[in-house]
Amino acid sequence: MAAVEDNNRKETRRQRLAVLGSTGSIGTQTLEVVRAWPELFEVEMLAAHRNWELLARQAEEFEPDAVVIADERYYEPLSATLAHLPIKVYAGFDAAAASVVSSGVDTVVSAMVGFAGLAPTLAAIRAGKKIALANKETLVVAGGLVMEEARRCNAPIIPVDSEHSAIFQCLVGEAAQSVKRLVLTASGGAFRDTPLSELSRMTAADALKHPCWEMGRKITVDCATMMNKGFEVIEARWLFDLPAERIDVVVHPQSVVHSFVEFDDGAFKAQLGVPDMRLPIQYALTFPYRLSVEGAAAFEPALCGGLTFDAPDGEKYPALGLAYEVLEGRYGEGGGCVMNAANEVAVAEFLEGRIRFTDIYKVVRRTLEASVSGGGLCQEGTVRMLESYEACDARTRDYVRRELLPEFVIKG
Repeated sequence: MAAVEDNNRKETRRQRLAVLGSTGSIGTQTLEVVRAWPELFEVEMLAAHRNWELLARQAEEFEPDAVVIADERYYEPLSATLAHLPIKVYAGFDAAAASVVSSGVDTVVSAMVGFAGLAPTLAAIRAGKKIALANKETLVVAGGLVMEEARRCNAPIIPVDSEHSAIFQCLVGEAAQSVKRLVLTASGGAFRDTPLSELSRMTAADALKHPCWEMGRKITVDCATMMNKGFEVIEARWLFDLPAERIDVVVHPQSVVHSFVEFDDGAFKAQLGVPDMRLPIQYALTFPYRLSVEGAAAFEPALCGGLTFDAPDGEKYPALGLAYEVLEGRYGEGGGCVMNAANEVAVAEFLEGRIRFTDIYKVVRRTLEASVSGGGLCQEGTVRMLESYEACDARTRDYVRRELLPEFVIKG
């Protein structure tokens, strides 16, 4: 069997993967990595939200031990399609959390979108699995709990987000106490060059035209508002144990530099490369080794042109400031949970054409303000249990739909 090698070590057992969110952008690219290196990886479990047809095709190709469709309405057609194969078929979000703890799983690729990824990721951590983390909402919502459990259970978390992967790579071999600052880069999203006065007229189709990356619908909208970058600031705080004042953001339209680390001696380290998510996915799976990425475009420094870096426009991207306010504790212990839930509801409404692009930020801001003005969306002092986050998430979504959305829904 082929292997990952260095001068002194040879890995001969294939890494067994559970892929949460296998039909999404990160999930499908993870399976591209598996196709490229079948001698190194095998798929033990696949889970998807509702795209049962693609999930069935993936199951037929990779023949995992089990598949999970979170939306129970699609259990019957999925089960019937896979009846000729010895694959266990389950339904429901609880089934995803239960499946990742299997002794047959070594590594969990956490790529479910949104709050739904928290419970199965936490279950995998508590089972001591290696986590390749692409679901940033897990740390936005419950960073303190997640990192505490990871330390307690000795479960390594390796980031998949390109920015956090870049920082992780820059920190290899460096002393933690020598880090002065992290600098996350942002493309600026689909509306980077759109005048502020025109943003309220932008449609979902406009927002989904990301200038650099191919991603899922929700995260692409989050890039356009820069809510995604705010989430990444929160994620970086927990992954790298640095306070908000030592985490900065710059707009880098070329998306060549994926992030920087500044050290106490004034030196900077940066990770550069083409915008191809297979690179950070594969690195998370094979760390500390590196392998070639099949079909990846070559990065030629001499041909990349000028690289520019600008401070983000706070008026154009007000959502970024909300993340710093959450980290400052302005909205209490559950601020990240409230922020994420309100954003998920607002983005879904925008994608359906029911609210304006600029209303996404307004809904999230109003919800956060309500959470500390008698709204009672999260109970202070209790948000260190999964059940508390689930209750906070549910209350927040109900509040947004019942109290706020009627005000913002586009009439006619």
